[in-house]
Amino acid sequence: MFSRLRLSALATLLSCCALVPLHATTVAEGHYAEQQLRYIATYFPGRMAGSPAEMLTADYLQQQFLQLGYHSNKRNFITHYQYISQDGRVTPHIVTATSVVAARAGAMPQQIIIISHTDTYLPQSDSDRHKNLGGLTLQGADDNASGIAVMLELAQRLSKAPLHYSLRFVALSGEELGQRGENDYLSRMTPEEKKNTLLVIKLDDLVVGNKLYFDSGTNTPEAVSRQTRDRALAIARVNGIPSATRGKEVRMEPAVDLFDKAGFPLLSIRATDWELGNKDGQQQRAISPHFPQGTTRHQASLDNLPYLDRWLPGRITQRMHDSVKILLPLIDELANPKTLSPK
Repeated sequence: MFSRLRLSALATLLSCCALVPLHATTVAEGHYAEQQLRYIATYFPGRMAGSPAEMLTADYLQQQFLQLGYHSNKRNFITHYQYISQDGRVTPHIVTATSVVAARAGAMPQQIIIISHTDTYLPQSDSDRHKNLGGLTLQGADDNASGIAVMLELAQRLSKAPLHYSLRFVALSGEELGQRGENDYLSRMTPEEKKNTLLVIKLDDLVVGNKLYFDSGTNTPEAVSRQTRDRALAIARVNGIPSATRGKEVRMEPAVDLFDKAGFPLLSIRATDWELGNKDGQQQRAISPHFPQGTTRHQASLDNLPYLDRWLPGRITQRMHDSVKILLPLIDELANPKTLSPK
């Protein structure tokens, strides 16, 4: 359940809603994120949980966070999956996945958690391999170098900002194995840490969809949704950035979001292309003939830099800019009420 303390704290933060920009910078928003996206996709393809590329990615991310002045550590955890052969034989596999956590303390113990996942899809059957899903050649530029890259720029730009509430950046592995990274992170949270978590922000697949969607968790109080989801949409409108929401619709494939299920206030950011129409009121439609399902999900032949740059020219640059342009002032307001204009 969302505590009265959490609701009161967030309500105090955003009771005034004037858009107050951060200090001007000579570097355009999203530039650093695009550099990171291209670097991670190029040099760390095949970031499957437990793979050498995943471990190298974890080392790289920890190094970036430490250079920015954050306290950072790697968290290994053992997980497993079943591999299904063409003849129906099931073989158990055990992997050691590595997540990275970086934190910067504020004046108060309450915290905002920004989460993204580092791992790319790990083929779990001969059928997956025949369809070229996942594997060593999957760059995962959209899923999910894009989310990690925006996380890194947010960490960079907020590394010197005054903080009333603490910030925690979490780069999870094992998410493509059924949210194993989320489950491991939740299992390690102390009761006090859970109590002090005001909000979880998740970044995933920020490039291919035609709009950025800002969705609240199904268990997020409406007052908090207005202060987070609706605030993000307001910032987007002011800056002329196409954006939308499905309201409280953050159910992730194949299961309900674990942070939402655990009762944490949640804001999910994802680029997609939803429209009204099916029996549930929403459906995903094709973006173009080159993305027939409206996604590059797990497909090595689609989710790579050359393909995205060819068929969605300029999209990576624009989406990195838009994501940071919206999320930076939002998180700055949430974490540091001093940036708000006085009543």
